[in-house]
Amino acid sequence: MAVLILGLVIFFAVHTLTTLRPLRAGLIERFGETGYKIGYSVVSLIGVVLIAKGYGLYRAGGYIEVWSPPAAMRHPAALLMWPAFIALAAAYAPVGLIKSRLKHPMLVGVKTWALAHLLANGDLGSILLFGSFLGWAVYDRIAVKRRGDAGPAPAGFGRGDVIALVGGTLAYGAMMALHPRLIGVPIFG
Repeated sequence: MAVLILGLVIFFAVHTLTTLRPLRAGLIERFGETGYKIGYSVVSLIGVVLIAKGYGLYRAGGYIEVWSPPAAMRHPAALLMWPAFIALAAAYAPVGLIKSRLKHPMLVGVKTWALAHLLANGDLGSILLFGSFLGWAVYDRIAVKRRGDAGPAPAGFGRGDVIALVGGTLAYGAMMALHPRLIGVPIFG
């Protein structure tokens, strides 16, 4: 559990740095934009590796059950993952209706992903992992709103929406099929 927690602390510390604008600006001034981005990426990657390793070690050591969600919760969780993938795809697609309405589609996707997994998992490691991501995404959305980042300007349905819908749906289908192999946990059963 310690490795998982260390990974979460490292990952969210560097991601929270983005919301602390004066500190971020000082680091960019000191190391340059490229140096800052490289450092940010390296520290983020270290956090992700530790999270994955820590969660794997936790699962191998046995689950610590906090609550037992009904098996039926896997269905709404699986359903919620579809719009989560569409939101994540919209974050990287050109501006369209989806991106402009969500304002910050990456954060919407992370919140939806985390909530879906909290519905279906009641063990301590999952609560720490997915609860941390949900808490951070809520915090970051509040921080974004406070600094006045309104997101993209309103837009109509267009190429970005097609990319988000098709790309998100394909990624969702792939994850539904590959989840047992990639994550080691079947979605149903």
